Amino acid sequence: MLNQIDLSRIDLNLLVLFEVVFQERHVGRSAERLHLSPSAISHGLGRLRTLLGNPLFLKTPKGVVPTERALQLATSVAEILARIRGVVSTATPFDPKGSKRRFVIGAPDGVSSVILPSLLAKLRDMAPGTDLGIRQLLPAQDSLDPNLAWKAALQELEDRTMDIAIVPLDDLPARFHKQKLYEEEFVIAAHKGHSFQRSPTLKRYCEMEHLVVSHTGDVSGFVDVELAKKNLARRVVLTVPNFNFALSVLAETEMVSALPRRFVEIHGARFNVGAIKPPLPLPRFSINIVLPKVAMMDAGLAWLVQLLGSIRTGSSVPRSGQRNRGMHS
Repeated sequence: MLNQIDLSRIDLNLLVLFEVVFQERHVGRSAERLHLSPSAISHGLGRLRTLLGNPLFLKTPKGVVPTERALQLATSVAEILARIRGVVSTATPFDPKGSKRRFVIGAPDGVSSVILPSLLAKLRDMAPGTDLGIRQLLPAQDSLDPNLAWKAALQELEDRTMDIAIVPLDDLPARFHKQKLYEEEFVIAAHKGHSFQRSPTLKRYCEMEHLVVSHTGDVSGFVDVELAKKNLARRVVLTVPNFNFALSVLAETEMVSALPRRFVEIHGARFNVGAIKPPLPLPRFSINIVLPKVAMMDAGLAWLVQLLGSIRTGSSVPRSGQRNRGMHS
């Protein structure tokens, strides 16, 4: 334990340096972010090593990697800095109109495509100097458990590589804040005038050529699980890595695809693609805003969470169907 005299001699900038190097895994990039020279970063790391009695970061040909001790410290350091930032932001309230801040939001593309039109419009009006970065989040391959499918997103939040995640995840550790943004369900998407619109039966559905959105190229999804319960199957003729790509293919082919309803409602018209009620039960799930609770002490992030909660995301979704981790048809 550090005594009071030791604490009085600690430079809090060393914790900021630790946080940035932990995120960047590179001395040069860390120097650029902190507006310091690489030698100053190296000197600061040396002081940290002396203070904590551990190397913390080991050199590699591509940069640095954290030691086990650094991995253990990362969450605590992030919490300490978040509390300090919270104190400062409370003393100086966040001013959206004058802010030049950049926020990073992570979400699957089927979610970011739904929220961005309304979010950008609100930011232009309420915080014109604020910038956004969107990270595409992908579920872990072959993981049916949503707690495992989106585990990497939670780690990115704690590593502060992004500020907020918007994901189909309900069960969270107590250290995370969760706020439901909207509920989503899947529909069958096809170009307008498609023959399936005239005869949307289960038999006809199985006879169609199917497109599946899968970033791994896996042809099997929740639709196949439901069909198998009825001793039925479908032919997947194409997989594509994201939902926007799916719309452009559906516009030019006779394929059908299970896509999120709100996504189709917002973007389908540009591709002459519409939604058809599915002839079998398809999943319904909550899309939630997620971030560490300590991050909510940051007045800017708290404001962004509130703003996200106010955006329009299309029409309401009927309460039917079943729960699923979502985002892979």
